[in-house]
Amino acid sequence: MKQGSLLVALLFIVSLASAQQSREAQMNLFVESLLKKMTLEEKVGQLNQYNGDLAFTGPVTMDKDKIGQIRRGMVGSMLNVTGVEHTRELQKIALQSRLKIPMLFGQDVIHGFRTTFPIPLAEAASWDLEAIELSARIAAIEASAAGVHWTFAPMVDISRDPRWGRVMEGAGEDTYLGSLIARARVKGFQGKGLGYTDAVMACAKHFAAYGAAIGGRDYNSVDMSLRTLWEIYLPPFKAAADAGAATFMNSFNDINGVPATGNRYIQRDILKGKWKFTGFVVSDWGSIGEMVNHGYVANNKEAAYVAINAGSDMDMESRSYRDYLVQLVRDGKVKMELVDDAVRRILRKKYE
Repeated sequence: MKQGSLLVALLFIVSLASAQQSREAQMNLFVESLLKKMTLEEKVGQLNQYNGDLAFTGPVTMDKDKIGQIRRGMVGSMLNVTGVEHTRELQKIALQSRLKIPMLFGQDVIHGFRTTFPIPLAEAASWDLEAIELSARIAAIEASAAGVHWTFAPMVDISRDPRWGRVMEGAGEDTYLGSLIARARVKGFQGKGLGYTDAVMACAKHFAAYGAAIGGRDYNSVDMSLRTLWEIYLPPFKAAADAGAATFMNSFNDINGVPATGNRYIQRDILKGKWKFTGFVVSDWGSIGEMVNHGYVANNKEAAYVAINAGSDMDMESRSYRDYLVQLVRDGKVKMELVDDAVRRILRKKYE
């Protein structure tokens, strides 16, 4: 009887693996077929994220042609648009585009959507991983019911300087506990998988070392050894990636002089290379353009060039990709393969 039970279990596991491979093959076939139909402008559109007109979590850029751009397929995602009536209205406009590619709607769902939970730091102080996962699960159920596909959480930054203003959004100073909580919250948000209507995409942020800003000053520089980076600040992000986090968000700070948004080492070498992350990376609000403020690039055109080469897939609100990426490709300064890789990552998540 034991041998029979083992055989049944083995056959079940094999059939699940086969079904997963089949779904993966179907998705890849669909995405590659769609990529071949897209113009360069439409591809860049998928990398462009706009804020809605209902709420704001960053400096606002007025854009009179926002609806027109959505209708032409020039916007891949929006944030701060919630409520089924609003998301459905904008999605209908997006589906008037030539290829009818839907948009993703993202929102900061940090400690609850309708039901309010303790701030993440307070949840971490409970050491109750089941409760933390459950709070994320409830938030995902409520957010998804309001038309939200994607939360910009969990924040998994290790923070050891109480002067930093965002300590309340993370899990505190302990790397091990922070890693366990990162995993729990990703599982809570994404539930049984992105194909379920009560799941939202998680977004591990801010990649990386945002909580180590000098003097606790937000957006500031981070100056640290690679040993400290790897041993203290990266493990919670690795835990989120291993748990299947759909997306990552890069951070405003620079790391040893290189802004995270334009940092090839952390985005391509570590995240997409060593960790084999298959999701996509979104910039923080305007952080591609803010490389100008860091003094790292001269203008937004250079910022677009640096960011796409470094592995930043989606541009939140800076309009650097929208305004300059097409020309950079046509001038031969950015390889089409890099654009295709970014678009492919986003389309895969939309498909899922």
